Amino acid sequence: MSYELDTVCIHGKGKRKDVENTGSISFPIYQTAAYAHPEVGRSTGYDYTRLQNPTREEVERIMADLEHGVDALAFSTGMAAINALMELFSPGDHIISTDDLYGGTIRQFNFINEKNGLTFTYLDTSDLEAIEAAIGENTKAIYIETPTNPMMQVTDIQAVSEIAKKHSCLLFVDNTFLTPYYQNPLDLGADVVIHSATKYLEGHNDTLGGFLITNQDSIAERLRFVIKTTGAGLAPFDSWLILRGIKTLSVRMEKHQQNAFLIADWLEKQDKVKGVYYAGLPGHKGLAISKKQSRGYGGMISFHVDSKETAEKILKNVKLIYFAESLGGTESLITYPLTQTHAEVPEEIRKAKGIDETLLRMSVGIENPEDIIADLDQAINK
Repeated sequence: MSYELDTVCIHGKGKRKDVENTGSISFPIYQTAAYAHPEVGRSTGYDYTRLQNPTREEVERIMADLEHGVDALAFSTGMAAINALMELFSPGDHIISTDDLYGGTIRQFNFINEKNGLTFTYLDTSDLEAIEAAIGENTKAIYIETPTNPMMQVTDIQAVSEIAKKHSCLLFVDNTFLTPYYQNPLDLGADVVIHSATKYLEGHNDTLGGFLITNQDSIAERLRFVIKTTGAGLAPFDSWLILRGIKTLSVRMEKHQQNAFLIADWLEKQDKVKGVYYAGLPGHKGLAISKKQSRGYGGMISFHVDSKETAEKILKNVKLIYFAESLGGTESLITYPLTQTHAEVPEEIRKAKGIDETLLRMSVGIENPEDIIADLDQAINK
């Protein structure tokens, strides 16, 4: 039986694994480190929670179904997932990456992976000619975010996939901002999809997690070896929290987006706001590509104000909106990328992308939009 996307968020595409006999509607939390064996040579299918746990296995099943993959792996954080992904490579390998990338990912690449012998080229991945020009004999992968963080640039996933395949490179897509509710990169040619499950998937700002989803058995096998060896798998209770969060993903994403359109429109009309970056705005340069490859635009907005003083005033005076670093939860959050998410990005890269003292990034929550706008109004204009 075929299910629609909002149903898959709750049930997955098929029957969940029969690991208990109580009829519990909520999948149980298997808070155990080890499992007893009936006898030598026989197993329940579980040996040790570092290898697999029924609760983690269930949330992985749902994510594989949502992203149309053959396997999904749940990690302790989004950064743990990215760290595991980099273990697919060897010293001397080269990776091309979006230059407008989450600062934590750039830190991972620059201070961990480069130390271990990988090299990276950062460029605007919406520029297909620039990608072609950067590919060398040792280029093994292209890593993109779309929309990007924090400037909301859009990359044509299918076009980049064609370039990657032409040069025998893997394509990785961070889909955290749009989630599988609005975008499915594997369907567009990606080899692995990355998520910080801390954000929209869990959706309530109360736990950490990450996912890698692939449509290739060979990649899944290699990643399974990494996760069991390094012990970076998601804990049972956190797996359950994310599993519960995904059940409401569809309704939350619709509300996030509905609010984001209203707030982006309001921001564009404010004298002290000098630029608004939201992938769904009519004037957004990537709108046509977004319409081609996505079903929506999400709830993330960035905007420039007229001065550093205005930016600091907003961050000090918001009342309903929290001045906090994360995103994707029910509560609206506002972030100062210069000192928070992108503080460790080299200054020349920040400035080139417009990440300066006047830039703010907002994760639009699911509160009443009039209340969010009223809070922004008093913080900006009073």
